[in-house]
Amino acid sequence: MFTLADLEQAHALVASAVPPTPAYAWPLLAQRLGTHVVVKHENHTPAGAFKVRGGLTYVGQLKRTHPEVRGLISATRGNHGQSIAFAGRRHNLPVTIYVPRGNSVEKNRAMAAFGAELIEHGSDFQEAREEAIARAARDGLHMVPSFHADLVRGVATYALELLRAVPDLDVLYVPIGQGSGICGCVLVRDLLGVRTEIVGVQSTLAPSYALSFAARTVVTTNSADTLADGMATRSPDADALAIMLKGVSRIVQVTDEEIAAAIRAYWTDTHNLAEGAGAAPLAAALQEKRRLAGKRVGLVLSGGNIDFDLFRTWVMQGAAAEKAVVS
Repeated sequence: MFTLADLEQAHALVASAVPPTPAYAWPLLAQRLGTHVVVKHENHTPAGAFKVRGGLTYVGQLKRTHPEVRGLISATRGNHGQSIAFAGRRHNLPVTIYVPRGNSVEKNRAMAAFGAELIEHGSDFQEAREEAIARAARDGLHMVPSFHADLVRGVATYALELLRAVPDLDVLYVPIGQGSGICGCVLVRDLLGVRTEIVGVQSTLAPSYALSFAARTVVTTNSADTLADGMATRSPDADALAIMLKGVSRIVQVTDEEIAAAIRAYWTDTHNLAEGAGAAPLAAALQEKRRLAGKRVGLVLSGGNIDFDLFRTWVMQGAAAEKAVVS
């Protein structure tokens, strides 16, 4: 899909707006997992998530190859939309973003603050996406997909930073939404020639990629009801699946309860706030704790954009319920 030189070029472009994010070894997380663990903090980007890297690379390439483009449109549950709005502002391009009804209030506000026109449509991401595609054709706007080689090249820059800083990771857990992040990790791992095992993570309530990985062909689902909205995908991308089948060892499914516990663990052990998708890799590592003994483990904290109300009802009330059961 790209060469190391392509990746270096993307990293230089991304670095003009997004400084390299830290990779920290947290001792309390190490105690919790019983082994060495390093967290890649993509929650520290200017948009609070890794996808801003892809937006910058995609829109930068688009402006070079199609300078006639007069407006961008896309669909999202939040982080992808913020990335396109962020990049569109830097290139003076108007951006329209479709989101499903009931989408994250705070992610909606963030997209609007970056300059996007926000439109609510449909009950989930897929319905919002279909309407955005129709609007793009009708109004002559450029539809930005959720998975594309230039998006992958951009988000892969976080894997380049991580695997150069910590090349001896035995295993890296990566959340799966539409697939750009984990595909970037696979491609960088192979380009650098390191031996890190890459493990995908999905919600039990949105398992489309896990089902597709097992069947070795695209399997769609009728719903994606997880509270971890960054993983709420029901229609996998065939190109993304092909990369995963070649380079991912397995996909672990985690419950919303396990994700909430991982969000709490990040807060208590590192004082970092993780959104659902961002905490899912820790949830998977905790699920697989026994098999990780003696290994060097990497976790991608892909974003920290969780609404306060969702944090309170999902994460904190869950903690109170657990405490009540114990007492």
